[in-house]
Amino acid sequence: MRASALKGEPQCSFRPEASDDVAEAYAWYEARDPGLGEEFLRAVAACLGLVQRHPQLYPVAVDEFRRALLRRFPYEMFYECAGEDLIVYAVFHCAQDPRKWRKRLSAPGTPQS
Repeated sequence: MRASALKGEPQCSFRPEASDDVAEAYAWYEARDPGLGEEFLRAVAACLGLVQRHPQLYPVAVDEFRRALLRRFPYEMFYECAGEDLIVYAVFHCAQDPRKWRKRLSAPGTPQS
């Protein structure tokens, strides 16, 4: 998944695992209430827009990875600023065991500073 940026904003990309996180949450919400999955996607897009405009605004969660909370939905987006790029590594439900996102952020292939 790739999100286009306005001039001066970082280019954003989603790791495949983060895209899977969003797709799974969308399917779950849509199955419970048709249209709710679409609202979840709008919340992800809104959060991403804020992150693109103000990437340093959000707190560092671990190492160089920052965490932004979605509005209305209990999800958090983990990302890093890598030069001119913004990379989303995970979109997790806040009730999940934090060891799960920590493990993903420290997995081989995840850049470490």
